[in-house]
Amino acid sequence: MARDGYGFTEVAAAEWIKLRTLRSTTWVAGLGLAASVALGAVAGLNTKTAGGDPTSNVLAGVILGQVVAGVLGALVMTSEYSSGSIRVTLSAVPRRGLVLLAKAAVLGLAGLVVGEITTFASFLLGMAAMRPSVPHPSLSDPAVLRAVVLTGAYLALTALTGLGIGAILRHSPAAVATVAGVLFVLPLVAGATRAIGAARFLPELIVGNSLAAVKQVQGFTWSPWLELAIVAAYPVLLLTAGCWLLIRRDA
Repeated sequence: MARDGYGFTEVAAAEWIKLRTLRSTTWVAGLGLAASVALGAVAGLNTKTAGGDPTSNVLAGVILGQVVAGVLGALVMTSEYSSGSIRVTLSAVPRRGLVLLAKAAVLGLAGLVVGEITTFASFLLGMAAMRPSVPHPSLSDPAVLRAVVLTGAYLALTALTGLGIGAILRHSPAAVATVAGVLFVLPLVAGATRAIGAARFLPELIVGNSLAAVKQVQGFTWSPWLELAIVAAYPVLLLTAGCWLLIRRDA
């Protein structure tokens, strides 16, 4: 039990109420899920040959889903600063690290559930849309199941990355721009400069070439589980920095 009378369970329950009652969060998450699944169906329909990686194709909607997840993660933190409600939160729970831990736990669990629903729906709808002449991957294949599950986990980790960025920057426009830069600009720069060594550590390229892939891609031949650990390092480091700043800065 925390010294102020609130333990982790109580704080997490409060954060869950905030998350599920914020109308914009519900709408954006729902629309993002629907758009990601729709992209998976379109990708399945456009898969015309047995070449390539059909599983990766139908999980292509993760490119949009990651943006939604990252932005929502950032807004979970920055919206409280914008409204001024962060002062109320920190007055009720002076242990600021506990507040961020509860936010991360609630957002991570919700992100994992929504992420897995998104990726499994994308896969199933993509397979249904795929032409009969193209061999259909099956979830009974461990490599295919792994790709779908890890892609869903990637979306949850991206939401936590956004939360860490939001905790550091505190301002919504800056946090959203930074999320977009990490997910889009850096991979484009790495691709344009052919910086393969750096590219293999970028989240978007990891998910596209390893986590969501069944067939190994050149430059991304490490274990998908190791690649997932690399992705997980982003929110861990950002949330650690965000927690340090949250404790030391004025609300």
